[in-house]
Amino acid sequence: MNPADPPAATDSPAATDNPAAKDRGSWPQVLLAGLQLGLYSFGGPVAHLGYFERSYVQQRRWLTGQEFAGIVALCQLLPGPTSSQVGFLIGRRRAGWRGGLAAWVGFTLPSALIMFGCALLAPRLHGAAVQAVLHGLKLAAVSVVAQAVWSMAKSLAPDPRRAAIAALGAAVLLIMGSSRLQLWVLAGGAIAGVLWCRNLPGPPLPAGPEGGAGGAGSADGRGAGIALGLFLALLLGLPLAAASSTRGLTALASIFYRAGALVFGGGHVVLPLLRDALVPAGWLSDGTFLAGYGAAQALPGPLFAFAAYAGAASAPGMSLGAAGAAGTGAVWGAVAVIGIFTPGLLAAVAGAYYWRRLAVLPGARAALAGINASVVGILAAALVDPVCASAISHQALRGALDSAIALGGFLMLRRWGAPPLGIVVFCVAAAWLLSRV
Repeated sequence: MNPADPPAATDSPAATDNPAAKDRGSWPQVLLAGLQLGLYSFGGPVAHLGYFERSYVQQRRWLTGQEFAGIVALCQLLPGPTSSQVGFLIGRRRAGWRGGLAAWVGFTLPSALIMFGCALLAPRLHGAAVQAVLHGLKLAAVSVVAQAVWSMAKSLAPDPRRAAIAALGAAVLLIMGSSRLQLWVLAGGAIAGVLWCRNLPGPPLPAGPEGGAGGAGSADGRGAGIALGLFLALLLGLPLAAASSTRGLTALASIFYRAGALVFGGGHVVLPLLRDALVPAGWLSDGTFLAGYGAAQALPGPLFAFAAYAGAASAPGMSLGAAGAAGTGAVWGAVAVIGIFTPGLLAAVAGAYYWRRLAVLPGARAALAGINASVVGILAAALVDPVCASAISHQALRGALDSAIALGGFLMLRRWGAPPLGIVVFCVAAAWLLSRV
């Protein structure tokens, strides 16, 4: 066997010599890590990847930066919430199926519960104080994403060729002004990697769900096939099942499942699409929907947790405060959350298997090196727009103060090792103080 070839999957005792296979965890451990991230991961899907990289790669060392980038690149190609899929695959890699579900539950539960509470208190989600807090969370996102770009660039674009791939990808996204070109940037990175990175040491093969590199067993293949089959069956079957009941739980599940299955780009894209599905049909009023949208921007965790708000607020009697409406709203919110997240998780299971199968083809490692460099470019472009563009004021003085706050948060992360929650508190407090001036 060529030393550069990936190790073959095996059930022999020698397989346990793989350090990744030894370094396994339990699902409660993964649940705790997910809960911690779900409590302080502010700033939307791009910022979430920064929090994940810091927690899973730098602090816990559950995987390398290159392995993390491989998972991110895969999830960028799939429909659904990228950050939730990344967390799910990391949890599955760490502690099997239970670990994957634990990572998703931990990351999603805090924001889902808060959004359900917001459905009960929607009229109170307005005012200057709320806007100041939201502004501080956006500045915290600038700090976190900047630190992630810095860290990932050092490991994934360390030489001129890969740095050029990253810079070119960022330039394309910024010049064209559309995040929907991410798939094309990743494809271009793969082609550039094949052309330019064949002589460079390539990244390791994407890790399997049990921590082994490269190999994909028959059981894993069956799981991927079942996941793909369920993905398609639910996508086609739920609308048929809901045809006879346009305002029941089945119809609600169909709306949210379709949104999660057919949207690329995460929460910022799915929220407008949900509005088109829910408001004109009378599930929610425009004011109720927009109040929840504003709250979702200010909360930690995945933006897809907005489904808990929209589902609960759509429940019979919720808008009138009827007796027992909270219990009904909780059921409707849970159905909406499960509906919107399920297709992305099924796609992640199937995609992870076929991703690893593809990785053994000639030139795949060079292509993956280019893709990983493109991930850096995508994050860098997102740092400029929308993260900085939406957080930094366009007024000269206020913009300089905003930049100083974000830079302070970045230095606290990079030079002094402050925890992300401390950055959030610092940025929110500073933004609130500025709003009082």
